[in-house]
Amino acid sequence: MACLGILFLEGWMEAGGSLVLCSCQNMVGWDGVGKGIMSDLEPSLLHYLADRDNDTRPCKIVLWGRTEKCLKETTEEIRQMGTECHYFICDVGNREEVYQTAKAVREKVGDITILVNNAAVVHGKSLMDSDDDALLKSQHINTLGQFWTTKAFLPRMLELQNGHIVCLNSVLALSAIPGAIDYCTSKASAFAFMESLTLGLLDCPGVSATTVLPFHTSTEMFQGMRVRFPNLFPPLKPETVARRTVEAVQLNQALLLLPWTMHALIILKSILPQAALEEIHKFSGTYTCMNTFKGRT
Repeated sequence: MACLGILFLEGWMEAGGSLVLCSCQNMVGWDGVGKGIMSDLEPSLLHYLADRDNDTRPCKIVLWGRTEKCLKETTEEIRQMGTECHYFICDVGNREEVYQTAKAVREKVGDITILVNNAAVVHGKSLMDSDDDALLKSQHINTLGQFWTTKAFLPRMLELQNGHIVCLNSVLALSAIPGAIDYCTSKASAFAFMESLTLGLLDCPGVSATTVLPFHTSTEMFQGMRVRFPNLFPPLKPETVARRTVEAVQLNQALLLLPWTMHALIILKSILPQAALEEIHKFSGTYTCMNTFKGRT
């Protein structure tokens, strides 16, 4: 879900002009920020952002990514809507680069009050078909990148008693599927990271964390993935995920599962034997859903 954090501008502008950093990364040969992002935005949101006479004080947006051309284009689009936006070249999987870029952000733009950890890669292969370097890359970006970005910005949030860490994760963190072993592993690790972090922030006034676990979203990241009953399990719209995430952040909701039926997944995994769960995977088509995976081309 590349740069879905851009969709959150409406809600956070209403919250009072926070400084948002959204980290993105290239996914399946495509850089996470670029042309086409704005096509996912609802017209009403575009109009809101473009309305310079709105009484709400606009927030600042900082984008991180690896391809300057795409970052620059997206930054200009956001600026044309009347919102201050900056971009920095950064590989979130590189610890030292994250720390150096975080320092540059503070010096040039200011303190980050909302951090959106949104960078992710998926290779869509089994363990034996996966390249070792690709496996390492997914863990560095999808999981360890969140360690580095959070360590870079959380101390100042705690000092100011004002901050929010947002992790755009996946329901695959709770229920893995074949053919995406690196992605599922990294998302499960990121979920545990956020769960521990959220509990650790309970006694920290003004600083909260939100983990979002959406079902398959209609972006090109998992293009080609097919379930057996698409009408029963339709992909989520990016706008829906964005709107619900904004609401969760405003309510300081620690965990958001989308759609709500995904709560049944937790219940079933806790009460059913493994054999029964395997039959459910086969019946629903999740057992073979990655066989047609193409990813972003």
